[in-house]
Amino acid sequence: MKQLLLALALLSGLTRPVRAQVYSATDPLAHTYSIVARDPQTGDLAVAVQSHWFSVGTSVSWAEAGVGAIATQSFTNKSFGPRGLALLRSGQSAQQTLAELLRTDEGRDVRQVAVVDRNGQVAVHTGIKCIDFAGHRTGPQFSVQANMMLTDQVPAAMAQAYEAAAALPLPERVLAALEAAQAAGGDIRGRQSAALLVVRAQATAEPWTDRLVDLRVEDAAEPLQELGRLLRLHRAYEHMNAGDLAVERNDVPGAIQEYEAAEKLFPRNLEMQYWHAISLANKQRLLEALKLLRPVFRQEPNWRTLTGRLPKVGLLTVSAAELHQILTLR
Repeated sequence: MKQLLLALALLSGLTRPVRAQVYSATDPLAHTYSIVARDPQTGDLAVAVQSHWFSVGTSVSWAEAGVGAIATQSFTNKSFGPRGLALLRSGQSAQQTLAELLRTDEGRDVRQVAVVDRNGQVAVHTGIKCIDFAGHRTGPQFSVQANMMLTDQVPAAMAQAYEAAAALPLPERVLAALEAAQAAGGDIRGRQSAALLVVRAQATAEPWTDRLVDLRVEDAAEPLQELGRLLRLHRAYEHMNAGDLAVERNDVPGAIQEYEAAEKLFPRNLEMQYWHAISLANKQRLLEALKLLRPVFRQEPNWRTLTGRLPKVGLLTVSAAELHQILTLR
């Protein structure tokens, strides 16, 4: 009810039909800052956002591999996401897509929306009734936008940070833009949730692999810190997945290398320590494996139980004596 009263008060200057169309229970008031971008090196597409609003990523962020990325915020019109992607998919440019979305929207004055297409063209709109401080900046293949900010420096800070981080991979680069926004004052209400979505430059025959990064922090005191932690964890598990694939190929040295890389990123993660140790054992490096397994077993005894089940499926290829030595480790 509080949100509904706020919406009605802010829209008191509009006619009754417009007010009904602008706000509904399914279109939240996602006042926020965000970035849409295309990586000029890889062609990958990204959208990232932070707000003082629960689960902002489910409202603001939209992207599709080989198509484009969209951020819809302020008085959010969620339909802009799927409708905009459909327009981009049909061959419309970012500017054509934005124009069509706004043409049919009587609430355009309270909307903020940004689009980047597969070619890196960008288009952005900040409605004249978006709450101050509100604005946007565009640059080569990216757009940053913000509304209800504490200061008017947020878009400029985001653009500068994104351009300065050109050497970073796209996910880390857009995260740098969000962090710069917060440092410049951020949302006047504070912070609550954040999201990061990155998709491939081109769709593949395996669409389940087309989302390269899909992370959301729904409710946290420091959502950007948590988003950064999740991104680092995501990177660590990329190494874990590569290690698992190496195991499938019977490439034990390759698996060890990948598990070691993962463990360096998150040295306290038991899962990473455990599979690193199992790979060492399979490479007849038992003493090194035992050194890693001892603290894992002490902290969580179920890993010891799991170990006894691995030989049956071929994931632990040690002798019976070596298995006994592992299982009785103290």
